[in-house]
Amino acid sequence: MAPAYAPHIGVPAAREGRFPGVWKRELRRAPARVQWDPERDLHARPLEHRSLQLGLSGEAAARYADEWIVGITDVTPLARTVHAHVREGELAEARRLLPVETPYPVAYDGVTRVLPRLAHQAHHVLRAHRDV
Repeated sequence: MAPAYAPHIGVPAAREGRFPGVWKRELRRAPARVQWDPERDLHARPLEHRSLQLGLSGEAAARYADEWIVGITDVTPLARTVHAHVREGELAEARRLLPVETPYPVAYDGVTRVLPRLAHQAHHVLRAHRDV
């Protein structure tokens, strides 16, 4: 997978053609894309920590839609209720309605295989950020 770039780096760079052609071709052919997006608070402000976002395309997207999804739950009414509490300044009530999030368990050997690659990607992102 290609390294992920923060939108303020990646979007202008892609628009201006600053990514190598090989990288662009690989990205178009990749069945998945990884990016790190900031978590957000109840006011939609970015938090310090990030979450892994996985984008699927091609065969991966088709298999996800046709084979891997086991159920879909419409959370629109819940989102509207949470938003109403936030608008009214009732943050404790809004938080109470949010689903409990738990870290995804990963075996230590899996993490040790992935971390060097993530560190390498982070280095390139940070270097690109300094150069912009």
